[in-house]
Amino acid sequence: MRRKIIAGNWKMNKTIVEAQALARAIKDKVGNVTAPVVLVCPPFTALTETAMLLKDSEIQLGGQNMHEAESGAFTGEISSEMLLTSGCAYVILGHSERREFFSESDKLVNAKTIKALEAGLIPIVCVGETLDQRESGDMKKVIEEQVTGSLDSLSESDMKKTVIAYEPVWAIGTGKTASPEQAEEVHVHIRTILAEKYGRETAEVVSILYGGSVKASNADGLFCKNNIDGALIGGASLKADEFSAVVNAMESAGG
Repeated sequence: MRRKIIAGNWKMNKTIVEAQALARAIKDKVGNVTAPVVLVCPPFTALTETAMLLKDSEIQLGGQNMHEAESGAFTGEISSEMLLTSGCAYVILGHSERREFFSESDKLVNAKTIKALEAGLIPIVCVGETLDQRESGDMKKVIEEQVTGSLDSLSESDMKKTVIAYEPVWAIGTGKTASPEQAEEVHVHIRTILAEKYGRETAEVVSILYGGSVKASNADGLFCKNNIDGALIGGASLKADEFSAVVNAMESAGG
């Protein structure tokens, strides 16, 4: 049985006070939901306060990124141990914004994924093609390269603990959303890649989330697809009503 997950990526938004207010509002609405897993990923500065506020709820906490080293002279970076001691159980890795704006390669994402697993964090590894790559017919090749490169050398056991998020770059923050059929096609492709490398049994237990302008109005259509196991949500996660509505849609679809 695959985990169903609704994760909110708050990105570079919300001061500590604002994050507390948003977390409190989400907690009031879906704090007791156990299926799907409800996850929020505030900015680093608000992790500890958000964790304290959510400690008596079912809502999980995640980081938006982390460094692959345990510690050291890496000014401005955050380690896995820092995330763990701030209350995190999950960490987002390889988001398209990290890949585009900070030049993160599959090799670097792989190193971070390995470190996250070693530390006991659940990595949410993001993959996705640009519009040019889709229109040129390279989508499947790009996805395969990102999946295999970002997950290189993971064992079957590691893979079963890892979450993948398919986020078409052309649909992130644009208001455009892949149709349920387009999203399902890529999710099936990802699961096929995993089956070829790890076997069908392992591939079938890996949760694959969709991300890209997910909101309450399109959630039902996405969640009815067999291989879409939840969502990694950006803008809509900053509104408690909208985020909670997506959680409720996943719950109604069988959580």
